[in-house]
Amino acid sequence: MIDNTIFLGILYDYYGELLTDKQKDFFESYYFENLTLQEIADMNQVSKNAVHKTLVAIEEKLKYYEEKLSFYKKTEKIKECIKDETILKQILEIL
Repeated sequence: MIDNTIFLGILYDYYGELLTDKQKDFFESYYFENLTLQEIADMNQVSKNAVHKTLVAIEEKLKYYEEKLSFYKKTEKIKECIKDETILKQILEIL
């Protein structure tokens, strides 16, 4: 099973543009820049709890988007199919 942090990063790649600028800023600060909740709170003049709640909401939203749209799941299926040379040849014949 894929690590949750990596999974969230992948989902962010797919669905990040659906988040608000503040949500993107919090997510990137926490997951990509490895800032603590307190550091993010101080930079944005909000409470540590507000940052935590926002990050939880973002995670839920990203997982919801994946549940409904399945871009990650579909991409993984396509990658698996491409590994099989026979299927790849069939796909190329169709195209």
